[in-house]
Amino acid sequence: MMKQLSQRQEQILHLLLQSDFLATRDIVKALARVSRITIIRDLAELVDEELVNRQGKGRSVVYAIIPKHPWLKLIDVSRYFTAGPDVRTIIDEPLDWQNWPDDKGLLEKSEINTIDDLTRQYRHNISRLSDNLITKEFERVTVEFSWKSSRIEGNTYSLLDTEQLLKGGVEAAGHTSEEARMILNHKQAMSYIRHQASDYRRLTVIKITDIHSLVVRDMNIELGLRSRPVGIIGTRYKPFDNLYQVREALESLVKLINQLNNPLEQALVAVVGLSYIQPFIDGNKRTGRLISNAILLAHNLCPLSYRSVDEVEYKKAIILFYEQHSLWYFKQLFIDQYRFAVKTYFQ
Repeated sequence: MMKQLSQRQEQILHLLLQSDFLATRDIVKALARVSRITIIRDLAELVDEELVNRQGKGRSVVYAIIPKHPWLKLIDVSRYFTAGPDVRTIIDEPLDWQNWPDDKGLLEKSEINTIDDLTRQYRHNISRLSDNLITKEFERVTVEFSWKSSRIEGNTYSLLDTEQLLKGGVEAAGHTSEEARMILNHKQAMSYIRHQASDYRRLTVIKITDIHSLVVRDMNIELGLRSRPVGIIGTRYKPFDNLYQVREALESLVKLINQLNNPLEQALVAVVGLSYIQPFIDGNKRTGRLISNAILLAHNLCPLSYRSVDEVEYKKAIILFYEQHSLWYFKQLFIDQYRFAVKTYFQ
């Protein structure tokens, strides 16, 4: 298990995040009150932990962050978004979903241990509850997921209004019928994946399009894979613009998800993958979050409500994946939401 990093080592990593590489003298200059010997010792420990790469010899030695996986490039999020979408340099080459290293996953050993501990806690908790209490808790997850997932997409319903709509059928005054329909569709889709959970142990394109049809029901949004371009607010990233490429990318994503062994990793790749490919005219991110929850439920893991996630940070994390193919920030949010869900629901 990775050792706890010191505050100095965190500072060194933060410095390296802002540059492709740094020499020892650069780090010493930046941390003026820390001795050179101490910094060299810290760097040696970071190299041993395989967080930092050491290159060169003598005075030519430089240090750089090591991504554990091609999709885990560390990026200084606050610094990255100081530039507007038209200024940021993005990766134009589309992601190859089958270019996955056989010997590397997205989760560190310490993260896997944390997730396993949380999953054992969830399964223990749920084993002690009656079917009636499990149903009530799932209803609570559904209300809070329907609210936050819709809010991420710009829906202005409050959590209390969402509860009133889903439990009492009462639409909130001052809101559009489309907002109510978006939330109601979440409820129907969550109910569906709960009762069909075992179907999602293995994913198919048809299963994804089925969930999408529930997400956009009665919202005047065309069904099926799109055959024309879509634009995304806040980024210059452009998904594939024709049906052949969209279908091919979605099939490759599904194949990758089914190849992964860890269900939380499957769920993580599903939510960002569907957001990235944008296989439908609308409702892509909602579909991704629902498919992700379907995978978690299929493997007896706790579903996510995203209740405590900050919508702006969520969008930043997705844009980082669009533009830099970096899943590092979204992974942190995702694991945090899994921890929150286990500690909050089915107690």
